[in-house]
Amino acid sequence: MDYKKIVDEVSEKILSYSQDAAGWKVIKVSKNVTVSSKPSKEYAGNIYRGEGIIKEVPSKIIPFMYLPEYRSKWDKALQSYKLLERIDQDTGIYHSVTHSYGMGLISSRDFVDLLHVKPYPGDILTTNSVSVEYSSCPPTPSCVRGYNNPCGYVCSPLPENPKHSKLVVFIQPQLGGMLPSSLVETVLPTTLINLVTETRAGLKSLKDHN
Repeated sequence: MDYKKIVDEVSEKILSYSQDAAGWKVIKVSKNVTVSSKPSKEYAGNIYRGEGIIKEVPSKIIPFMYLPEYRSKWDKALQSYKLLERIDQDTGIYHSVTHSYGMGLISSRDFVDLLHVKPYPGDILTTNSVSVEYSSCPPTPSCVRGYNNPCGYVCSPLPENPKHSKLVVFIQPQLGGMLPSSLVETVLPTTLINLVTETRAGLKSLKDHN
């Protein structure tokens, strides 16, 4: 599998999502996080965008959000999260398993994702991910294998306060199984809000601890 080609294509898509201002509809605002959506070009559902301010710099936020030694401690949505294979310094294959959601309405899901970290001028840091097939981590009966269409984090310093950052998260997962779209459309915005608020809380407690 040509991982370099895949991450280059996904990185281009995440950059284009972040520059695309047209057609987004705000669907939820909570805890200083704004979630918007619009029809995805990748599958028959929506792409979701979550935006919030975090009181930290991108170079601290992004590693905290994707490295297992941090993420497995703060992300309450995940049962487990681990690195399966390191491709290079900025690229790896990760396996995540979610908890069931909504009183068991959505059972546990797992994802195998290729993730690449890419910097841009102006201290902008991004993660760029997509699900891949990985022979040593096949689907198991204990959870439903989901598929992440191109997704990622775009983190940039605030011009008026470079010690704080704007975090934008893009997700467009296919959760698999027979889920009504109305349920998915309720769950995904909440997932984004939780992700941003738990990142804030986790970074704060790490700071307090140190």
